[in-house]
Amino acid sequence: MPGITHRSTREPAIRSRFLSHGTLKITDVAATRRFYEEVLGLEVVQPMTAVLYARLGGDHTYVCVESRPDRPDMPLLYHNGIDVGSDEEVDEAYRRIAEIGEEYGIRELNKPVRQHGVYSFYLKDLDGNWWEIGHLPPGGYRFRFTDARNDLTGRTGLTPQEAKEVFLNPVIDAG
Repeated sequence: MPGITHRSTREPAIRSRFLSHGTLKITDVAATRRFYEEVLGLEVVQPMTAVLYARLGGDHTYVCVESRPDRPDMPLLYHNGIDVGSDEEVDEAYRRIAEIGEEYGIRELNKPVRQHGVYSFYLKDLDGNWWEIGHLPPGGYRFRFTDARNDLTGRTGLTPQEAKEVFLNPVIDAG
């Protein structure tokens, strides 16, 4: 059962340097590369015939591995996020993707909404992977780490409703 957690006081077992990569299922290397470059604006390289590496704005990389189309789709909850410069750009991205979605095999497209401190929308791509296109504050989700009011850690006295409010209405430092 979910609950409030506490920060560990133990030394980590490994000396991690940074979060380097994640893995995505793809079903058609050529179609996926076209979608990643032409729609999402990702930087893409192809190190092997059935593999793409994709990144945007940093060193975190997705390793995209071609697999059978009958593999399960990614659940919406496990989506990937891409940031744009303003709420207006979110609306424009939604409009453009609604226009070209069929051409790029987009399987689902949800309307923009404001939630958890972000204005965004979700789309399911040709491979069954979910993407959230949103406008985050400067520094992305850094605000979740820099202001203790956004962290439930150790706050066992909160009611479930108070805990939900921390997530839905975060304190965002505009600077």
